Amino acid sequence: MSAKRLYGLIGFPLGHTFSPGYFNGKFVREGINAEYKAFSIATVSELHQLLELYPDLSGLNVTTPYKEQVIPLLDECDNIAATIGAVNCIKITEGKTKGFNTDIIGFEQSLLPLLKPGMDKAIVLGTGGAARAVKYVLDKNKVSYTSVSRVEKDGVLSYTELTDEIIVTHKLIINTTPLGMYPFTESYPPIPYSVLGHQHLLYDLIYNPEFTIFLQKGKQQGAMVKNGMQMLELQADASWEIWNS
Repeated sequence: MSAKRLYGLIGFPLGHTFSPGYFNGKFVREGINAEYKAFSIATVSELHQLLELYPDLSGLNVTTPYKEQVIPLLDECDNIAATIGAVNCIKITEGKTKGFNTDIIGFEQSLLPLLKPGMDKAIVLGTGGAARAVKYVLDKNKVSYTSVSRVEKDGVLSYTELTDEIIVTHKLIINTTPLGMYPFTESYPPIPYSVLGHQHLLYDLIYNPEFTIFLQKGKQQGAMVKNGMQMLELQADASWEIWNS
């Protein structure tokens, strides 16, 4: 019998994640001799210690806040991940690490079936690693976007600058921030929800809880809503393909 393969997730904190449950359930269902663990590391520099401690690791996923920070620590990045500037999947071969981005696959495949005419302008809440993947997909599909963050910077609006008019004219609103994620479920992005309508689609990359306040407020105004569970599953399946290619 072949040795058990080991995979995992790095990030901090990881109390919200469903990834180990998803992968370990997959391994049981498909009779795969493998295990998936959550490795909560306080700084991204602990990656090297992790690889030394678990020399049998075959692959890792990367989540907040290390998708950008991990790149300089890798031996190699594929072209798309390097272009985006964010990695959420690491393939480990004979101790060598190569970064990929499967968030773009998960986001694109889960978003495109929901797009309707008029959804050609988006608001992207957040500017971290997940936002980079989202913007890559929007650019690819010719959806223009406005970036919003807590602090105004070049090319990025602050939440206080997000007017009713901007909300009305941008029918797709994507939350890439951790606002509302377990265990801090009472938080939500401070946008003018009252001007949302049935022509809007609110997409939250968060999947725990299933319905964040961001999505609840959108649904109350008649907007379509989508959480990040399907994206999680699609990007996980894409990671599995990379690890086994």
